[in-house]
Amino acid sequence: MKRIITTTGLAIAIALPGAAALAQKKMDDMKGMDMGKKPAAGAQAVHKTKAIVKKVDAKAGRVTLAHEPVASLNWPSMTMGFKVKESALLNKLTEGKRVEVEFVQEGKDYVIQSVQ
Repeated sequence: MKRIITTTGLAIAIALPGAAALAQKKMDDMKGMDMGKKPAAGAQAVHKTKAIVKKVDAKAGRVTLAHEPVASLNWPSMTMGFKVKESALLNKLTEGKRVEVEFVQEGKDYVIQSVQ
């Protein structure tokens, strides 16, 4: 019985360093991967959603959208106001129209960058 325990213990002691080296090799292979890092300083995360235009305020450069969930922000569906980056985008935002928008956060504001 002692011989079996000693042999088993010896086999484990020999195998452990090899397993540790293999695990380290797998970690080394992952060094270049993006593991959920936040965008680099100065980079803006772009968020996308589908929405229905509820109100357009061309003078203020704002639009109110009833949008679907925004997964990248963990937002549920809701109705809210957005700034519009370029006044030319306002032509694509008419009340009642279904749109797909891309937006970014700028300070406390969410700003629409593109409309489809």
